Amino acid sequence: MDRPAWAPQGIDISVPSVSRMYDYYLGGSHNFEADREAARKAMGYLPGLPKIMQANRAFMRRAVRFAAEEGVGQFLDVGSGIPTFGNVHEVAREADPEARVVYVDHDPVAVAHSREILDGDARTAVLAGDLRTPRHILDSPEVTGLLDLDRPVALLLVAVLHFVEDADDPCAAVAELCEALAPGSLLVATHASYEGVPVPAEQTGGVVDVYRDIRNPLVMRSREEFAAFFAGCELVDPGLVPMPHWRPEGPPEQEDPYAFSGFAGVGRRR
Repeated sequence: MDRPAWAPQGIDISVPSVSRMYDYYLGGSHNFEADREAARKAMGYLPGLPKIMQANRAFMRRAVRFAAEEGVGQFLDVGSGIPTFGNVHEVAREADPEARVVYVDHDPVAVAHSREILDGDARTAVLAGDLRTPRHILDSPEVTGLLDLDRPVALLLVAVLHFVEDADDPCAAVAELCEALAPGSLLVATHASYEGVPVPAEQTGGVVDVYRDIRNPLVMRSREEFAAFFAGCELVDPGLVPMPHWRPEGPPEQEDPYAFSGFAGVGRRR
């Protein structure tokens, strides 16, 4: 298996990665054959997976625009993945040219590529980190050097919470991150769920099996379980809803049925 020139040394390109599979779903080029093979297997159960990922990205952009218009000019994107067109800093700076963004991911390809394309941008930083170790993120030079946590920050957890198992206590990790942020900060999140998927749960379970087989368990949670992550926050209207229904820019009924899989929401820290 040939190693592309952009692939960091020391990573096993024969092992699929969640962020590189996500990149493949979105039509990106920073993925390996192992990622593509696993993604195609998952799409055998849910052909609309690319539509779900596109809906995630579209929601993220609307939520970032909302945050910037609300006067929040700092963003902490945990599980940021491999950069694609319309990233957080690009969207935020349409409303606030001074917006600051720290991107966090545990995939070395995502980190390396992010650093490459953001090199020279003094208002962005890239950190190799994991949601399951929030103190490492909060104490990092990237966060302490770029973000003022005494002022509101938008914490983005888009398409990442469902990759943290209950045994790792994701609610505690999210709470630790949120408690370090100033009142008025925003929590922006999405989550996979069996609810809203336009195929039987048994068929969706095939996707869960694919991710389990590559040792990246996909945890499907209900709307109520997703709501637990927003403890200490006041939900912004319209609350926790399918992604196309969160402050849509066009008629939601024109969206692909797969786009309504799972939930999205924004909460404001009290």
